[in-house]
Amino acid sequence: MEAGRATAVDPTALRVLDAAGLWLDLTGQVASPQLSEAGKALLTARQFNLYRDGLFAGHSVNNTEERAAWHTMLRAPAPVEAVAAERQRMNEFIRKADSERRWRNIVHIGIGGSDWGVRLTVGAFGYAGMWRQVRFAASIDGHAIEGALAGLNPHDTLIVLASKSFTTAETLQNGRRAIEWQRNAGVEDPYENLMVVTACPDLAKAWGARDSQIFRLWDWVGGRFSLWSSVGLTTALAVGSDVVAGMHAGAAAMDMHFASAPFEKNAPIQMALAGIVNRNALGYASLNIAPYDFRLANLVPYLQQLEMESLGKSVDLDGDPIHVATGPAVWGMPGTDAQHTFFQWLHQSSDGAPVDFIVCQEAGHHWPEHHRSLLANCLAQREALLQGKSYEEALKECLASGLPQEKAEWLAKHRVHPGGRPSNLIVLPKLTPYTLGALLALYEHKVFVQGVVWGINPFDQWGVEYGKVLAQGITEELSGAKPKDAAGHDASTAYWVQRFGG
Repeated sequence: MEAGRATAVDPTALRVLDAAGLWLDLTGQVASPQLSEAGKALLTARQFNLYRDGLFAGHSVNNTEERAAWHTMLRAPAPVEAVAAERQRMNEFIRKADSERRWRNIVHIGIGGSDWGVRLTVGAFGYAGMWRQVRFAASIDGHAIEGALAGLNPHDTLIVLASKSFTTAETLQNGRRAIEWQRNAGVEDPYENLMVVTACPDLAKAWGARDSQIFRLWDWVGGRFSLWSSVGLTTALAVGSDVVAGMHAGAAAMDMHFASAPFEKNAPIQMALAGIVNRNALGYASLNIAPYDFRLANLVPYLQQLEMESLGKSVDLDGDPIHVATGPAVWGMPGTDAQHTFFQWLHQSSDGAPVDFIVCQEAGHHWPEHHRSLLANCLAQREALLQGKSYEEALKECLASGLPQEKAEWLAKHRVHPGGRPSNLIVLPKLTPYTLGALLALYEHKVFVQGVVWGINPFDQWGVEYGKVLAQGITEELSGAKPKDAAGHDASTAYWVQRFGG
């Protein structure tokens, strides 16, 4: 980390990598030959090649749950037989539904990894309208399912229920409401309008789903990677099977790049090491995601889950405390909206944060002047973070605007930009299923590299599980199913359980 602290961002040293058809510009990151050698040594010390090989081979890289994290197999050009069979089965279902023009509406019910990836892809490629209307219900808040069902024809609505464990409270409760809604509207057999995606088909069948209407996951598919599985059913029904296939192809290309590109040209590795320097050497506690593309509005929450659920750990693989900072908080929104919301903080606050700028070279619309402005804003904001503005430059501007010397000297202090703030620029030639798939896989592998370096398991989420257990007990207290246990809660929780439970 000393090599990182001793080096500054050099905006004159261009660093652009080509990875699976994307361009990753690392010019805005701290870099030096000494830092590169330190990164190599760190990966060697952490047996990175061994872990990477294990990831692609389907070995048990998720040590706390004793399972693989083999999401790369889901998008492999020649997958194992079980994956290929399920992929074919889903495609046949979609072809039949499309040929019959069945279901004008889809209500997708899932949460976390069973939701964000589908929202992202449907928003990216269906933003201008689809012949099937898609709505989402994720939260346990009843307004979510009420809004998702409102105004739809129950007889022409498919319910897609996605839950790996088929025990997810939010998903099952929302699913019950959807079945009730159809039954109350006179649908003779609501389960004919239900498709389930799960790793626990027996639980789904006990709930009422037919075996023929269940698409299977495997326990080695982590929820935040399930976009690549049959969870993509809604995506395919909404925007086409070719979109799903294209995303698989782009992700597989990035998998190949990650597995084979040399250290200096390996985009996930270089992006990961830059992030580690920003976190551990430069002390940045967060990472801003700034997609300069309206269609990628859901990329931010998708990456929040990927990064923060994977890297939000404080013990290593042996369960011992980690004595360095691990995953940063991830936040953001699309540009140029973000410029009018929080970019002031990025430019001139005392803390600041590294920024991942993401933009498409070619637009998907027919108004070139709009896209030129979008590209200009993206480049300008990044340049301002990189170059900054000195007091002397600010003073010159103030004087040139006609301000008196004394006022110009005062105002110039407020217009100084420190500069040297780290950033990446990720450029897609244009937004296609292929390039979006490659982009998501780039981030997946970046997160994996950081997990290896920090010595943590990026594939479990025990913090989330603990909260679920507590919620179940509190739900029983609120409903009267078990006595209120004031002694078992802190003072605040006990007070509100009593107040909410009556």
